[in-house]
Amino acid sequence: MDSRTKRILAPDQLDALLRRALGAGVVSSTELTDGFANAVWRLALDDGREVVLKLSPPPELEQLRYERDLLRTEAMVYGLAPLPGPELLRAGFDDPVLGGDYLILSALDGVSWNHAEPPETGVLWREVGGHLARLHTVTGEVYGYPHAGLTGPTWRSAFLTMVGALLDDARRYDIALPAPAGEIMAAVRSRAGALEEVTSPRLVHFDVWPGNVFLAPGPPNGAPRVQAIIDHERAFWGDPLADFVTPTIFGELRETDEIVAGYREAGGVVPFDEAARLRMACYRLYLGLILLVENGPRQYPEQEYAPLRDNSAASVVRALELLGSPVA
Repeated sequence: MDSRTKRILAPDQLDALLRRALGAGVVSSTELTDGFANAVWRLALDDGREVVLKLSPPPELEQLRYERDLLRTEAMVYGLAPLPGPELLRAGFDDPVLGGDYLILSALDGVSWNHAEPPETGVLWREVGGHLARLHTVTGEVYGYPHAGLTGPTWRSAFLTMVGALLDDARRYDIALPAPAGEIMAAVRSRAGALEEVTSPRLVHFDVWPGNVFLAPGPPNGAPRVQAIIDHERAFWGDPLADFVTPTIFGELRETDEIVAGYREAGGVVPFDEAARLRMACYRLYLGLILLVENGPRQYPEQEYAPLRDNSAASVVRALELLGSPVA
């Protein structure tokens, strides 16, 4: 999707950056437009390699608080996460020529799930569930977003800080929310006791949807398999349960879902008690707020963004109702 945060580089700028970073020039380039925040190109190099370049927004462009140093978060995850994916070839921070950060990754030969021929989705979601269970074995030392300075010694304190930062951003960008910010914060605080069930900061991707899952062909005439899970920039340290929100975005997680089965087969635990129900409502509210507030700095095209905005607002309303704060 078009976004004001996506930088435009001319062919000579791309070539100069790759020569500095990898010592190879650019033969051809294709911008990949599925993402929402960072500019991304697939590049063919004169040494025969194909790579993907991700470039952060201009350093002078103000973003949401949690978005500070997104590519540094992504680079961290590539170094820690036991997930299938591309190889991180180079991470450049505060590039002296272009400004900002960049990542250069090996190119994948598969296709993103949202552009694939309709496969057997149950098998793939079961596979994704297993990958998430393995991801969640990675533990940290603090909760929240360390690169953005939004952290806490407990998941409860970190999550309240994260929600508060988003609501501050909403005020800063004058974003219309489906309920007053004070009511939203009060609803989360009233149910924050459920967050105390989380006693270890686990690595959470928080953006697993078909657009971030790459598929590769299986055996001859076989079903496609998960080749990679990408785009780790929204990752944080927190509750593994939050990683079931984006796969079921604008819907509900059911105990019979294949992603739950795959997660449990890989040794993960997915609770469905009252505390888990309230935590999931908190995380759906948080994601809905992100999708509403990020339009402030990004300024999406209205026609493309309207359906996402409407669904996100409805998701926030449903979450507030589940938290016991009905919206008039």
